[in-house]
Amino acid sequence: MNTLNDFEIKQRKYIPVFPKANGKPTIYIEGYPCEDDEPMAATAFHGLQINILFDQLSRYMAINELIYIGVDSFIYYEEGDITKCVAPDIYIVFGVEKYPLRRSFYTWKEGAVPVAVIEFLSDATAHQDRTRKVELYLKEIGVQEYFIHQPEMEKPVEFRGWQRTPSGDIVEIEPDADGGLFCEALNLWLRWEDDMTTHVRLLRPYLPDGTPIDTSMEIKHELEHEKNLREEEQLLREEEQHHRREAEALAAAETEKRQKAEALAKQEAARRKELERELEQFRAQNNNL
Repeated sequence: MNTLNDFEIKQRKYIPVFPKANGKPTIYIEGYPCEDDEPMAATAFHGLQINILFDQLSRYMAINELIYIGVDSFIYYEEGDITKCVAPDIYIVFGVEKYPLRRSFYTWKEGAVPVAVIEFLSDATAHQDRTRKVELYLKEIGVQEYFIHQPEMEKPVEFRGWQRTPSGDIVEIEPDADGGLFCEALNLWLRWEDDMTTHVRLLRPYLPDGTPIDTSMEIKHELEHEKNLREEEQLLREEEQHHRREAEALAAAETEKRQKAEALAKQEAARRKELERELEQFRAQNNNL
């Protein structure tokens, strides 16, 4: 089975369906700051985690041009009040055009709010991420689901999620036996795994049937591996053909040699019979003298 083609079939099967938002893409509104003095990622652990998850989500959602994925950029959620602003590590908005890229996201201009938000815990913001932001994202802004994750392996595991019910209540999402959480908004499982090379506790998305969503680099390595396998198989086929031709040539030479030997043996047998006949004739002539 071609695993890439198989993934594309599942991708179309599982990706959510939603209407187009009633706003329009807005790159920037004067008077709403789009930068601050803070770095994009708290640590290298956070930076690597954000880049990997963004890459995976972007690859999965690439088939729909009405999905916008924001990374550590401002979301303004109340027109005229620049204090009504948050900057999640990753957020996903359905129904809005992927391009152009925005300097900030303005909910009233786009006509949409994020369906899911993911924050990676840091020492400076962890307390707010666990408490104040739950209410802020799910009730004040209207996000459907909110997740927090600790990417540093040296710190205790912490992966939690909350969702807003149809009645507006906030409930914590129950993990499965392996600690994974199902994100209904994205129709994806979110699970973490320890990367012993980078020492990052990576949060990764999986399709509902458990199929992992690979990164672009993993796909590149997979394609290179498949190419190498095809080249090795081609070399093996060529070697087999070479050995088969050699064997056929050797068999043909042996057959020719055997045929020549048989022909020579027949000639010798015929010559021997001729000599015996001539000898009998000679003897018969001498007996008659």
